[in-house]
Amino acid sequence: QRMDSTLHYIHNDSDLSTNSSFSPEEERKSKVQDVVPQALLDQYLSMTDPSRAQTVDTEIAKHCAYSLPGVALTLGRQNWHCLKDTYETLASDMQWKVRRTLAFSIHELAVILGDQLTAGDLVPVFNGFLKDLDEVRIGVLKHLHDFLKLLHVDKRREYLYQLQEFLVTDNSRNWRFRAELAEQLILLLDLYSARDIYDYLRPIAFRLCADKVSSVRWISYKLVSEMVKKLYMASTPTFVVDLMNELVETFCRCHKWSGRQTFVFICQ
Repeated sequence: QRMDSTLHYIHNDSDLSTNSSFSPEEERKSKVQDVVPQALLDQYLSMTDPSRAQTVDTEIAKHCAYSLPGVALTLGRQNWHCLKDTYETLASDMQWKVRRTLAFSIHELAVILGDQLTAGDLVPVFNGFLKDLDEVRIGVLKHLHDFLKLLHVDKRREYLYQLQEFLVTDNSRNWRFRAELAEQLILLLDLYSARDIYDYLRPIAFRLCADKVSSVRWISYKLVSEMVKKLYMASTPTFVVDLMNELVETFCRCHKWSGRQTFVFICQ
């Protein structure tokens, strides 16, 4: 009984503090569902109120962000309208730890919501994370393949232009960022055509092969070898021939021994 009265108090309190273009009644109806007790959902939604987070617990928004995919799975995609505003509030939270938490789970949320809701509601948030701090971007990067494979082919191709932006980091010493990029590019080979691989992924792979950090180079050698295999299986042999010639000119005939060694490792 004490819990019921507390939930009722928080529910009423959150209604009074709502600031939107809807009337309180319309706002309440937009968040009504029948999967879990409504008071329980109202309490969860009220915890993401910025003023409450600042006065009660600075970590509360992070915990809400961590739990959001589970709440979305429980409610089902038919009740996503109950969580949409809360998700957007958390995605624009001033604390980077909150945004980072959402960045690491956005691919899981995309599976729950399906392609239509993902394209309409998650892609804009995903694009925002791509331009965020490195601590947030790494969450997107680690599951880049998992997210892009859920998008329509045309929408997926738009990200080809942005992949090279992952080569630039806030801290140039952050080599793990580039190593993760190489790992993801290996997976992305299955999502793009031979021409796209040659035009967009090949230049990035060659830059990674010449990275200053050996761990990044080792993963990049595997990336290039997988690229050769992928282009060899393509219907047009031109791409793999051009790639082979470039490997010979760039590395095999390099005036530095390290370049020639790179060629040997790729062959291996």
